[in-house]
Amino acid sequence: MVSPKTMLLATLLIITVAYSLLWAVEARRRRTPGTATPTGIGVGIGFVTNFFDTLGIGSFATTTTLYRLLGLVRDENIPGTLNVGHTWPTIFQALIYVTIVEVDFRTLVLLILAAVIGSWLGASVVAGWPRRNIQIGMGFALLVAAGLMVMSALGLAVPAGTALALTGPKLQLGIAINFLLGALMTLGIGLYAPCLIMISLLGMDPKAAFPIMMGSCAFLMPVCSVKFIRKEKYDLRAALGLAIGGIPAVLIAALIVKSLPIQYVRWLVVAVVVYTSTTMLRSAAVEAAAARAKTAPAT
Repeated sequence: MVSPKTMLLATLLIITVAYSLLWAVEARRRRTPGTATPTGIGVGIGFVTNFFDTLGIGSFATTTTLYRLLGLVRDENIPGTLNVGHTWPTIFQALIYVTIVEVDFRTLVLLILAAVIGSWLGASVVAGWPRRNIQIGMGFALLVAAGLMVMSALGLAVPAGTALALTGPKLQLGIAINFLLGALMTLGIGLYAPCLIMISLLGMDPKAAFPIMMGSCAFLMPVCSVKFIRKEKYDLRAALGLAIGGIPAVLIAALIVKSLPIQYVRWLVVAVVVYTSTTMLRSAAVEAAAARAKTAPAT
């Protein structure tokens, strides 16, 4: 008899194949010559960000920072590029951690479904936003991400619980929070750190967060990425670089390296993320001022 976990992973693989085919068809139909060849820098960013993502640093904030510093992706295309490009590496993470970490199956499935629905609704909004809205939203999102990283770096964690399942009001609260986290994923707030905090606050074993957060992202990212792909609100070359560089990085980090003393790296990431957030908010303010000056009546 096939186990529920095996059925879940089989469903994920089916979704992955369908998503990959849709992405290939849409990319071939809409791309201009030369835009589908990832650069070495793009592949390198995919490798580095997903390597540290698998070890607990996160990939969305770090990728955004590198794109901004190097000027590789336009601000309005960053959320879509993050979701589309990091989908394959995240799926590999989920296949590894859902298999090896125990958690109540009902809790896992309900939290994943909540995140998927949240991301679908969130992507419907974000994919249609103008450039300034994206800059403001991502600017504040990065500040939130930096705050979570500071909490982690300072060891301000919630006392670990032991439960592997949620029931009653705790389950309902977990579903509501994961729905919100799924929606925020479309703006560039990574789900991993806040999900880990949520799991701990609800009294679960922190290890249970790994299949929940990675499973949530693995299922929601193909779903919300469809919105960005169809509206062409992402950078194809950069997304391919993340995917190609990210898959081997996940395998190396999860199966070979497994852990590193990354405390100093975490503080460096906090610094550059805060810098990126302030520059993005400043860009939004400058562009808004320019737009007002252009429409102001002449005196």
